Parts: sequence; structure tokens; C-alpha cells
Amino acid sequence: MYTRTSSATNVDGDSKERQQIAIMQYAEREGIQIVAQASDDAVKGADPIGARKGLSRLLDYCITNEGVRIILVERADRFSRDQVVQEMGYLEMSKNGIEIIPVDAPGYFTLDPTPSQTMIRQILGAVAQFEKDSLVLKLRGARERIRATGQKCEGRKSISERYGKDVAQVARALKITLKSNGAIARRMAELGYTQESGSPLHREQVRRLING
Repeated sequence: MYTRTSSATNVDGDSKERQQIAIMQYAEREGIQIVAQASDDAVKGADPIGARKGLSRLLDYCITNEGVRIILVERADRFSRDQVVQEMGYLEMSKNGIEIIPVDAPGYFTLDPTPSQTMIRQILGAVAQFEKDSLVLKLRGARERIRATGQKCEGRKSISERYGKDVAQVARALKITLKSNGAIARRMAELGYTQESGSPLHREQVRRLING
């Protein structure tokens, strides 16, 4: 159960109680058990979903309890008055498998969306795709600039890149007492110097470390 009041005066009035009664009546009719509740008092309807402490706690509860996947509100505008914030919040919650249900119109978010809701969802999807494409272009440009300087910018990291230059000194120190590169690789694995998979280094990798 989630309730929200938009001003301090509503906190002391009947707004929260009215919301709770409407939600509990709906839950009883539908056979839904309310296991947690949260409220954001004196919070504006246009405030971002993520900035609300009460709702954030409730979302955390839902995410960490697999059987809890529905949040009931009195009306959609108790969730948010701003339709963009409302839709963004709905989409974010949907990603985590959480459904928001206004008890005065249970199908508000899922059944027959209004033209404005459809438009906003399409716009938000287009913005997300634009940001993704822009990021890809920025990363591609950065890689090309790095390659132009002769530096390595992608692919698997070398042993030295992962562990630092000291790894070569470790290999050379072990060479004093251990004659085979295979034995050195096994000892280095015991010390935490391995391939990305966790396997010991190859003999050739050890040889390159020793020879610089």
C-alpha cells in the first residue's frame, strides 16, 4: 500500500486515511493481502519517483520479497500527478516485475492506454534509444582517437595491464628457485596471478614476463 499527501495540511487531515480505506476495501474485495505500507507526506505529485523515501523503501521491500509484486494506490495521481513522471515510474517498476494498481481504475496502466499515455511511452522509448545510440557513437569516437595515438583501447587486457608491472618482477624472482615455467605458473596462481578464467598462466605467458 502506498499513500502520498502533497502538503503538510493534508498530513493532519483525512487524505491519508481516505486513501488507506479505499485501498483496504479494494484489497479485501480482490482477496489481496497487504503485507507492507509506506507513505510520503508533503511530497508533490511531480516529484521524481526515485526521490521519494517512502516509495523507495516500499520498492526495496518488493524487490527483496519475491511474492510481493503489486503496489496499490488510491488513484493514479497519488502515484504521480505529472504524467511523464508517472509513466517513467511505471516503466521502471515494470522492469523489476512490479505492478502498480490504482484501486479506482485497476486497469489504468495496463488496459487500453489513453492516446497521451501511448505517446509518452513512445517518446520515452525514442529518447532511451537516442541516448543509447549517442553513447555508442561517443565510445566509438573515443576508441578511434585512442587508436590514432597508437595506444591499446579494447580487447583482452594483458597480464601486466591487469596486475601491474610488478607481476614481471614476481615471475623473475620465482625463476631463481623454480626452473620450469610451468612450475612458476602454478606458484603464481597460488599467489593470485592467474588468467581471467582463474587458470594458471600459460608457459609462454610466463616466458614473456621473465624476458620483458
